[in-house]
Amino acid sequence: MSQHHPAPASAPPPGWPRRLARRLRAQWPTGLALLAVVLGAHLWHTRHLPSGVLPDATVQLASGEVLRLSQWRALHPGQPVALHVWADWCPICRTEEHSITRLQRDWPVLTVAMQSGNAPQVRQVLARRALPWQTAVDADGALARSLGIQSVPALLVLDANGQLRAASVGYTSEIGMRLRLRWAQAMAAWP
Repeated sequence: MSQHHPAPASAPPPGWPRRLARRLRAQWPTGLALLAVVLGAHLWHTRHLPSGVLPDATVQLASGEVLRLSQWRALHPGQPVALHVWADWCPICRTEEHSITRLQRDWPVLTVAMQSGNAPQVRQVLARRALPWQTAVDADGALARSLGIQSVPALLVLDANGQLRAASVGYTSEIGMRLRLRWAQAMAAWP
């Protein structure tokens, strides 16, 4: 006589893979619709951003130094770089601050303080928030407009050749930022 031992309580019930597969098949239209909405929103937010090489604008850093974007990029030969456009008054920008601080430890990042005051005011914000960023001052938003940016936060990633490879507007996770920089790095290596 064989004894039947019930499965332990922590084991999934028999047949669970089939039930899971059935549920996933039933939910794929919802997942596809959600993906379409997210992609559509991304394309809508980034519709004004330029493609190719960005305009070579002259920027004033919060430190007082004046240089062109091409000069800043040339300080990081062979590397992709990121431009992070933010504003002092933007709550979403505040949520990204720690991500940008960590990102700039590993990748060249130039932040752009859009409509956040003049150089002394931006320096004060950076000091108050303990942000060790190299920051361009865009007091009237002209630089952001020249880059096609209409809202903040925005992240532009350029490959080592200066080509815009990725852009996002709105909150971007740190892993998303890093993946965009890795993508730019990989794309620059292609002929």
